[in-house]
Order: sequence, then structure tokens, then C-alpha cells
Amino acid sequence: MRLLNTHSGRFQSFNNPTEVSYATLSHVWAKEGHQDFPEQTYEDILNIHASSPLSTLCYLSPKIQHTCEVARRHGFQYVWIDTCCINKTSSAELSESINSMYTWYSHSKVCYAYLADVSSGEDPRAEMSHFRRSRWFTRGWTLQELIAPFLVTFLCKDWKEIGPKYILVDVVEDITGIPGDALLHSKS
Repeated sequence: MRLLNTHSGRFQSFNNPTEVSYATLSHVWAKEGHQDFPEQTYEDILNIHASSPLSTLCYLSPKIQHTCEVARRHGFQYVWIDTCCINKTSSAELSESINSMYTWYSHSKVCYAYLADVSSGEDPRAEMSHFRRSRWFTRGWTLQELIAPFLVTFLCKDWKEIGPKYILVDVVEDITGIPGDALLHSKS
């Protein structure tokens, strides 16, 4: 498992996800025209590492920088982000990563669900809230990223906290149809 150091922006590999405390990022890949398009890949970050022997954090995309900042604020030295922590040019690594993602999310101490289309200050419980209509809830990966980690914290587009899954469980259950007991790990 390859993780990104939240202080330096450099990669570090671990053989076992249980041997390290880390956060994960769940997000929707940026569309053309967004500041994070195209998303920085593993290869992009390796190129940055090659040209800057010290900290590379300042050369990373705003999304990666903000993820690292939020994780650091919560005491995490490492974060896993699918766009940059997987070498997608290696079919073997890509296959292993896809098969391991549920495990990686379940062993993370927190999963930050970044909802780039939700503004801060709105009530996520409101009938027509942007939270309820977020594109993040429509993607296939959302299921495992909601269920696997014990703690999911929702973040809005300015990286402020909307709230944790356990507080918003009723809303998330209403949006997704996933039973609250499954979301909260009180039933398998």
C-alpha cells in the first residue's frame, strides 16, 4: 500500500494497512474546467518528486494539498488518495488495488468524503439541499466508501466539515437506501 505523507507530499509504502494510521479521501474525479482537472496521477507526483528533492507538497494540486491539510489537522501523517497513490500504468498494481480498496478503506481511521458540489453553511437535512443532490452519492464506489470505514466525515467544497456519517446517518440512509445499521456497523 502506497500512502502520501501529509507533511512532505512524498510517497511511502507499507506492506500491511494495519501497521500505520492513515486517512483516506473519497471524491469524484474533477471534470474539465475545474481547478483540479486533470487529477494528478502517480506519475505526475513522481515527476514532481524527481524535480524537487525536499518537500513537494506545494507543487501538488489544491485537492491533494487540502486533503493533506485536513488530515494533518486531525493528526494524520499519511493519507491514501486513489488518483495519485495507485500506479494505473501497471495492470498488476491496478488490479491489486481494486481488489484491496475495501480493506484499505476499512482500515483507515477516517475517510474524508469530499463533496465538491456542496457549499458550506447549508442544512444537509433540507429537502432540496446540495448535500442530498451531490454527485458523490451517484457513483458506484460510494457504496464501499460509505460502508467500509467506521468513520466517514463529509467535507464541502471549501473543505469545511459538514458532519460525520454517524450524525448524518438518517440523511445518508434516505439518499442511498443503505440501512443505517449497515452504515454504523451495528449490523453486518
